[in-house]
Amino acid sequence: MLELPNCPKCQSQYTYEDGSLLICPECGHEWTLDQANENDEVKVVKDSNGNVLNDGDSVTVIKDLKVKGTSLVVKIGTKVKSIRLVEGDHDIDCKIEGFGAMKLKSEFVKKI
Repeated sequence: MLELPNCPKCQSQYTYEDGSLLICPECGHEWTLDQANENDEVKVVKDSNGNVLNDGDSVTVIKDLKVKGTSLVVKIGTKVKSIRLVEGDHDIDCKIEGFGAMKLKSEFVKKI
């Protein structure tokens, strides 16, 4: 029996086949098996200059960034050490001295 992949949208295990499509009954997402295989590829995260970022890299902030919910600002040129790449819109998880744990978008940093 063919093992069907989990839904790429909601990770539901209850997917089923309908002709050439795979369907998720929980969120209604439809995709083909070819698309499921394409989604298995590793996402490459790049900085503002196009350099590939990896876990543990050090980066510099290239733009003043307002910290949501406070009046604090992460200034341009702030160095961030030991980044961790995560899924999502804000794809860098890090700790910034004086601010604590934060998530950053890779488009606002450059690799050191």
